[in-house]
Amino acid sequence: MAENEGAILELAELLRHPEDLDKIPFLKAEFTRKKAAVDGQLKIGLKDQLEVTQSGMNSISDGQRTVNQIKEEMMKIDKLCAEAQNMIRDFPNINLVSQVHRNFTQVEAMKANIESFDGRLKDLEQLLREDDQNMENQPNLLDIHHRLTQLRDIRDDAMDQIKRASDTSLESHLQDYFTRLDDVIEWFDDHLGTACMNLIPLVQAGNHGMVVRLALIVEEEEKSDKKVRALEDAQREHKDLASRFKSMTNGPKQLRGYKEKFLKTIEAYPQPQFDKAEERFLEEPEKLPKIMTWYFNDLNAVKLGMVGLMPKKWKIFKTYTDIYHQLMHDWLIKHIDNPELSPPHMLSIIDWSEKYYAKMTKLGWDPKDLQPHVLDGREIELIREYRQLIVKSVDEWMDRMFAADRKSFIERKPDTLDNNEHGYFRTKTLGDMWRMLKEQTAVAGECGRADVAEGVFDAMFRALKSRQNMWQKMIDNESMKFKQPPADQEGMQVFQDWLVAIANDQIACIDDNEEAGQLGYLTRFQRDLEPLVTPKYTARATIELDSLRDGFVDLGTHCITTFVSLIFKVDFRSTVADFFTPKWYNEYAMKRITTTFDDYIGDYSKVLHHSLLDILIEELADELLVHYLSSVRNKGAKFRRSDPFTEKFKDDVLTAFDFFQNLNTRGDLTGLVTVDFATIKQKWRVVDKMVRLLEADKAGVAVVAVYEDFKKEYWDLQMGWVEAVLRSRDDFDRGMLSGVKAKAGEVYVERGPETIMSKVK
Repeated sequence: MAENEGAILELAELLRHPEDLDKIPFLKAEFTRKKAAVDGQLKIGLKDQLEVTQSGMNSISDGQRTVNQIKEEMMKIDKLCAEAQNMIRDFPNINLVSQVHRNFTQVEAMKANIESFDGRLKDLEQLLREDDQNMENQPNLLDIHHRLTQLRDIRDDAMDQIKRASDTSLESHLQDYFTRLDDVIEWFDDHLGTACMNLIPLVQAGNHGMVVRLALIVEEEEKSDKKVRALEDAQREHKDLASRFKSMTNGPKQLRGYKEKFLKTIEAYPQPQFDKAEERFLEEPEKLPKIMTWYFNDLNAVKLGMVGLMPKKWKIFKTYTDIYHQLMHDWLIKHIDNPELSPPHMLSIIDWSEKYYAKMTKLGWDPKDLQPHVLDGREIELIREYRQLIVKSVDEWMDRMFAADRKSFIERKPDTLDNNEHGYFRTKTLGDMWRMLKEQTAVAGECGRADVAEGVFDAMFRALKSRQNMWQKMIDNESMKFKQPPADQEGMQVFQDWLVAIANDQIACIDDNEEAGQLGYLTRFQRDLEPLVTPKYTARATIELDSLRDGFVDLGTHCITTFVSLIFKVDFRSTVADFFTPKWYNEYAMKRITTTFDDYIGDYSKVLHHSLLDILIEELADELLVHYLSSVRNKGAKFRRSDPFTEKFKDDVLTAFDFFQNLNTRGDLTGLVTVDFATIKQKWRVVDKMVRLLEADKAGVAVVAVYEDFKKEYWDLQMGWVEAVLRSRDDFDRGMLSGVKAKAGEVYVERGPETIMSKVK
């Protein structure tokens, strides 16, 4: 199952885009070629393995025959011994006297050894003290080992005899007598261990004599352990036979394991170096090759200086290489399995694999001989993990920054916004966000793999679009708190400041001025992206970038639209409600509105990007026109034939025109406002259409004719609004409305771009 999942992941990696389906014939041919090559190698390997297996089986058969021959010869010898005993007269008596003499000799030797044991132990202690003063050379090491081995054999023989004796009451006393020997052994082991731990420095310092002495001791102990194992095997498998050969019980009785301890010191020696390397690697991952220089220096010292000083059968260079290689493998795997590993560290490890094997090849090793693979053959998986680490980092950064923005936006605390060099309001995290994206782009590019960079850029596109959507949803949710009466208006100005800052952010993302050498964040991002990806991906990225650019424009416009809608929902809530009511004739509501507009534009013209200032003015004009036309639904709105509503309409329109027309000539807005007043004036012509509907003669088809003309010019004119206008006439009757509805069913209009009437319901 795991193999199937791995194959699926690999296939998904190869076929990431629809265009990659064209690669299937090529991939099929490539995999077929590779399979044929692998099959050929397997056949050759199988043939070689069969030959080796057959040769091994033949050797086993030959060995079995040899063992049988030896067994037969031993049986013959045993038979001859038994027959010889019968051939010699009085053999039992002679044998008994011989055993007594032998036992007496052994007792005398044991007595002499026991009596001299303490003095010999003191001599050893003196030699160890002398070596304590010269640990680099330890001139007495071989002599100490020889004498210590003799004392250990004496102790082992004595303890073996006491255990085989019928009376074992003196065993504890004998153990106490030999206690000092354990202390001396520990002292000697400490000297030997110190030498083993400094083996490479000794070779590098040219202290070959010390290395040779050490090797001789370990080799001798290795032979001793082999004898002990052979004796244990013989006693276990041929107990009766072994008991008849007393010479087999002479010598060491216990395994001392100096060869194993020697190997453990080889493994322990580089551990401090690995610990130091880890500290430096975590701080400077890009310097891993330099950090690991000591590793290859050690192996080179073994190859050049130690091989000739050690027994050939040890294959000391291979021994060191195998141990060091396993340590390197474990060290790297520990890091790549760390879930907190950062992308730079992951990339450094991926790059290190190739450099590591190149250096080992220079030392004379074939990569196939170095097992296991230093990264367990997980390079492809690590590349995927490396990409995922960058994606994870991007997502986490984006989440943290938006969480900070969201908190500041909802709480609307003072001093939560910045001003750029032009004085425009800006949020505090926009620059940090693009800086982070640039850094992660550089990290993705460091590995030199387009597939990694492309995967990271896909994640960045998703994150940026998600950020746009979240801002829009959050703006809509927060604005509703002010639009729904009775709402607390405290904090509305700060909310509007935030809207301006967010809108400015969107322009900063796309504001390109190549003549001035100023590029928006998105264009700079695109230029960083293009060198790292394939041409095919560049075409797809262009579509994504255009979509993001449109999204920035839409979000900026949405902020301004929300800003303007708040003005009408809050500032003009009561003013707009009086339009077309009796109060309308006697008040100057339009003048109050334009005066408020003037205050807002004056307050925000210096902190709002100049390109957004034009959008703000256009939105104010459009929103005012929509609310003005929609006010026909106001409670109490009624147009009587006797009221001067035509003149009042004219006065309102001229007041609005006067305000918007003079914006381009205001001194404080010079160079900031480039609104085309003719466009605003053209939109406001719809007021004249409304007035004509109101003043058209009820008799005949005048109203229907006005409606038909209105509909042909404004294809998205809503019947609901037309009905509201007609009902606001004091002379309204159902016949008037029926005629208009009948004409609406007859007239054909061609759909075109939306007009201002699409917003008037």
